[in-house]
Amino acid sequence: MKPSTPGRKQSNVGLAPGTLVHVGEKKAEKTVIKAWLYNSEKLIEKELQTVDECQELKGQPGMNLWINVDGLDQIGIIEKLGGYFGVHPLTLEDVLNTGQRPKMEDYDSYIYAVLKMMLLDEEREEILIDQVSIIFGTNYILSFQEREGDAFNPIRDRLKNPASRLRKNGVDLLAYSLIDAVVDNYFLILEHFGEEIEDLEEQLIVDPMPETLKAIQKYKRDMITLRRSVWPLRELINSLQRTESQLIKESTQIYLRDVYDHTIQVIDSIEAFRDILSSMVDVYLSSLSHRMNDIMKVLTIIATIFIPLTFIAGVYGMNFEYMPELKWRWGYPAVMFAMTILGISMFLYFKKRRWV
Repeated sequence: MKPSTPGRKQSNVGLAPGTLVHVGEKKAEKTVIKAWLYNSEKLIEKELQTVDECQELKGQPGMNLWINVDGLDQIGIIEKLGGYFGVHPLTLEDVLNTGQRPKMEDYDSYIYAVLKMMLLDEEREEILIDQVSIIFGTNYILSFQEREGDAFNPIRDRLKNPASRLRKNGVDLLAYSLIDAVVDNYFLILEHFGEEIEDLEEQLIVDPMPETLKAIQKYKRDMITLRRSVWPLRELINSLQRTESQLIKESTQIYLRDVYDHTIQVIDSIEAFRDILSSMVDVYLSSLSHRMNDIMKVLTIIATIFIPLTFIAGVYGMNFEYMPELKWRWGYPAVMFAMTILGISMFLYFKKRRWV
């Protein structure tokens, strides 16, 4: 196994299939393993100090086991955990490759799903995108994340409630709940984008600046990123619905149809925002063109007013000897008065025609 370099991307190009290499950035200082062992009557929640403790929790009769791993750069931990639960090396390779496209694979003894979880960093106004891998079998579920901090806290709170459906059903419902939590978090991201885009529209109408165009371009890139992450999710959920695996009960299929509808809503919202942002670019260019036309109109009016004034000044600047006005005492004031009246008259005429 080739060790990963912290903070740098690595490639598994040229390596044999199933070779475990962490491809991506190191986003966690250490690997944290947490386990939830539960049924309808009791819940055991603990943070594991070593991966070997997972083997002790595995296979307890009448109990479901959820193991969550935060941090993917410790390849030995991932390999050991996969060995305890009979996970295929190709699946583990996909878990460690954080550039995976959302997908679902049925390995008979377990189902593997990978999707993108998005969290909003409000301080830096950035979207954090992490890969989440979910593997679930008969009575266990493994989830792998790139860093600590996720959208699964509501799921953990529901597990603490003995009356919740999660405690009374199998791990397939928990797998659905994790996927649903990721999809629901997309709505929070889109709500934030909606507010930002509304503010941007007002700014675009009132006072469009070069920074406005930069913001529009940034949001367009964010929409492309969102679309790239969400669009394949529809196929993933559809595959879960169509699968004939016994690991997904009929009762869970109803919930999968619901999260499929939510995914379609997210995709529709993303497409709507993309259309709005594209139209905002056109509005920005139109605003610049309109502003330029206003400037050109003002300059043209000024130039038009000064054309006859320049003509008069040019005529009397020729200084011919036999020009009567040159020796007239009131010649200069008379010409200045005539030029002033002519300029004001032209301005009032332009205003009457609504050219000003």
